[in-house]
Amino acid sequence: MIRLDELDLKILKTLQREGRITKVKLAEAVNLSPSPCWERLKRLEDLGVISGYHAHINLEKLVKPTLVLTEVTLRHHQHDDFQIFEKAVQDIPEIVECYGLGGGVDYMLKVLCHDVDAYQRLIDRLLVSDIGIDRYFTYIVTKKVKTTAITPIENLVESPERK
Repeated sequence: MIRLDELDLKILKTLQREGRITKVKLAEAVNLSPSPCWERLKRLEDLGVISGYHAHINLEKLVKPTLVLTEVTLRHHQHDDFQIFEKAVQDIPEIVECYGLGGGVDYMLKVLCHDVDAYQRLIDRLLVSDIGIDRYFTYIVTKKVKTTAITPIENLVESPERK
């Protein structure tokens, strides 16, 4: 595991809130001079802790998408069965997230579609594509209660200063 100190955590927390912040403003926000701040930022990027910079799109300003959560259970549970399914979902843009689960369900999919009909057509394609789906359960999201792109880094990562 990569060890982070309080300044690294401040940099990450600030970048999550303000991805377009200038390097000078970032240095000010974390109480460092620009050069050491830049070195720390570069180190975090080189280590892969920062994997990219993205714009958060407010999709509801453009369309009214249908968000669906789908539980998937596979017919068989051999290594190749999981690989076939996982490879297939990589190529489907409507599946925006896919999680492998422990327990009675194999996968949870987060699917964004134009409407319920488009979702059902997608499921029909998956079923006839023979990627091993045995059962699926559909949950239409009726409202967002909470969504965030902010990871609670300070609650998850231990720094030497907090031990």
